[in-house]
Amino acid sequence: MEPQRGRKSPLLQVKRVYEPPSDADGVRVLVDRLWPRGLTKTAAAVDLWLKDIAPSVSLRRWFNHDPSRWSEFTRRYAEELDSLAAKSAAIAALVAAVRSGRVTLLFGARDHEHNNATALRTYLNRVIG
Repeated sequence: MEPQRGRKSPLLQVKRVYEPPSDADGVRVLVDRLWPRGLTKTAAAVDLWLKDIAPSVSLRRWFNHDPSRWSEFTRRYAEELDSLAAKSAAIAALVAAVRSGRVTLLFGARDHEHNNATALRTYLNRVIG
């Protein structure tokens, strides 16, 4: 059965990288520019680290995990992703992975709602449509 337009893809989920891996995770993709503190590569169980998909350093510093800047952050981040898609195959590869099976976007931030993985999921759901 095809997912309906406008609905979140059940095959694309977001999870904090510090949470234990699960069989339901599918392909685990770390989407932070920096490796999470205090976490070994074995414990993280990351299948793919797409640090180039993370927000730019200047955008990340501007946002500073401030929920009042969330709306503007997601807009600016989507612009960065659109620009990246024009010159890199990383976005296309991630979209293809989501279309072929379950993908879990991993992030290190403490805030489960206001982080780049959540913004990326929203962007990908729009692109996949």
